[in-house]
Amino acid sequence: MMKIMNILSLKRVPDLFWTAPTPFTIRPPAISILFLLLGLIVFGFGHAILFAANLGVSPWMVLSQGITVQTGYSIGWTILAVSALVLVLWWPLKQVPGLGTVVNSFVVAAVIEVSIKFLPTFDHILAQSFQALIGIIIIATGTAVYLIANLGPGPRDGLMTGLQKVTDLPLAYVRNGLELLVVIVGWSIGGTAGIATLMFAIFIGPLTAAAMQFLRHLFDQSK
Repeated sequence: MMKIMNILSLKRVPDLFWTAPTPFTIRPPAISILFLLLGLIVFGFGHAILFAANLGVSPWMVLSQGITVQTGYSIGWTILAVSALVLVLWWPLKQVPGLGTVVNSFVVAAVIEVSIKFLPTFDHILAQSFQALIGIIIIATGTAVYLIANLGPGPRDGLMTGLQKVTDLPLAYVRNGLELLVVIVGWSIGGTAGIATLMFAIFIGPLTAAAMQFLRHLFDQSK
């Protein structure tokens, strides 16, 4: 129980050997770039597994679907608009963009496009649920690795870290609160939520915090 509480109480992204000194830099450390890309590749692969499970999309995709239903715009344009709006919300939160903010969508989209073609699909609900859970765990791991690189989060992860700094709440609580709010709003305006959507909203916060704690336990030399 104490270990669970320690995970849920994590309030900041840890600094490890691949952490860049600052997100906005012209010459980021090579090791930071390497782990940024590694994290984003893992992140994208996790999303591909989640899509292959076919039990629902992530909460932010539900929101984009709902906006598409209400406005008639294509899902692609809606996703871009939502990302742009989230970036605007960074301003009052004093979040700093970086290389990771720019390359996030491109790397993740490419990994999903390539890997989803080779992933198995299942018809049984238990197998699909297990596949979705594996995908969410991998997404959380990739999120932890690339955020620790400190080269700029993606729009949604930046909103999470920005809100954490303002509220001083643990990262797991902030992430879960955001995901649940987004899926409720998206579903209420016409987005489609499934079992995996709810699993994502409930588990992504604690699993991301757990991945960060695990990586800190492995690599933090200052302990």
